[in-house]
Amino acid sequence: MPGVPDHLVAFVTALRSHGVAVGPGETVDAAQVITALDLLQREQLREGLAAALLRRGGERAVFDSLFELYFPVATAATGAAEPAPLEEPGGDGVSELRERLAGLLADDADGPQLRALAGQVLDVLGGTTGAGGAARWSAYQALDRLAPQTLLAQLFAGMGSRPAEGVTGELARREVRERIAGFRRLVEAEAVRRTAEQRGRDAVARSVVPRPPEQRDFLSARSDELAALRRTVSPLARRLATRLAARRRRAHRGRLDLRRTLRASMSTGGVPVRPAYRRPRPSRPELVVLCDVSGSVAGFSHFTLLLVAALAEQFSKVRVFAFVDRIDEVTELFAPGAEQSGAMARVFGEADVVHSGHSDYGGVFADFLTGHAEVVGPKTSLLVLGDGRTNHRHPESGALASIVAAARHAHWLNPEPRTDWGTGDSAALTYGRVLPMHECRTAAQLADVVAGLLPV
Repeated sequence: MPGVPDHLVAFVTALRSHGVAVGPGETVDAAQVITALDLLQREQLREGLAAALLRRGGERAVFDSLFELYFPVATAATGAAEPAPLEEPGGDGVSELRERLAGLLADDADGPQLRALAGQVLDVLGGTTGAGGAARWSAYQALDRLAPQTLLAQLFAGMGSRPAEGVTGELARREVRERIAGFRRLVEAEAVRRTAEQRGRDAVARSVVPRPPEQRDFLSARSDELAALRRTVSPLARRLATRLAARRRRAHRGRLDLRRTLRASMSTGGVPVRPAYRRPRPSRPELVVLCDVSGSVAGFSHFTLLLVAALAEQFSKVRVFAFVDRIDEVTELFAPGAEQSGAMARVFGEADVVHSGHSDYGGVFADFLTGHAEVVGPKTSLLVLGDGRTNHRHPESGALASIVAAARHAHWLNPEPRTDWGTGDSAALTYGRVLPMHECRTAAQLADVVAGLLPV
């Protein structure tokens, strides 16, 4: 049976596999924390390990989920009596469980009592039978049937008070909501613990542990995940700027000037003792962005435009064109310093980007070539954002090729998996023969691609 050191190493390995940067130094610090703390004080252990292992913001949710798997609540007796069996005749036990929960929450019962009730709620309301007769537990099903969020008035009655008005009443309501939320977390943690005992920690971790914001797919992220992702724009832009500065330092001497080197070597008998280099002439190119803002890729386009706005100082000029089945310039909406919270809503309200409401890449490229061809020139870096799904309309790759030919550099950022390119109505493979296409499913992938495309 593995000891504490092996268990800690397994926990650290799981953190690394989920994108949390933990090095040997942090692991040693965590081992010292374990020797200094009482392992029976679980919350102290949680906070101590978090302080030793975490170095970045946004990693706490991953840490807490893995902590619940690797340091679960003990399954042995905890000193609390087992809940009494249900006595509701002919019913499913929901009413009796709600009464017990209301009583415990009103009395501000301790953790062991609530954990025991959480287990009973799972057994009665969340238990199912899977393939082969194996037991399974669903916290969502149990909580949906129990509906603890509807106990607010009953809890106030059990506490012997009525919700007052003003600040005092709001504080009382917040306390009750926090107690209910705490019980919901206990039920969810108990379901995860039981499933982990049955299927193994690694299998459960792949499905229940949230990924860091930078590793979440743009196309499958929920609205709250996209909001968390947008909060990472500034740190991500700072890291990209640091990488760019390092590249510039490495390239400060310029390329070897063979002619001057050979001329200088004549004074040393033809031996190039002092190589001569061409003085670099750094220039900031212009950036033109064509971005699909249709519903399927709007989140990806918005995040990328926020990142471009944060890096605008790396370019001499930035112009942004949005499209669905029509294209219009929206540069002022994404300029540095502009309010970005409602930028995408303003695109649809102020710009002419929608006619039929279905993406038409071919028609957009033809319209851009007709109405905005002068925007792209020999100093222009062109960036196209979108999934390349044309709704089975003509892709007009010739029009795109004309636009690309006028630019200095051109790249396409696609939020879809590479395996989906060319499937269904996707013209990604067709467009990929015109300009380089890069898979950018997550913010981490996007950062790597953009860092390689930034000017030196």
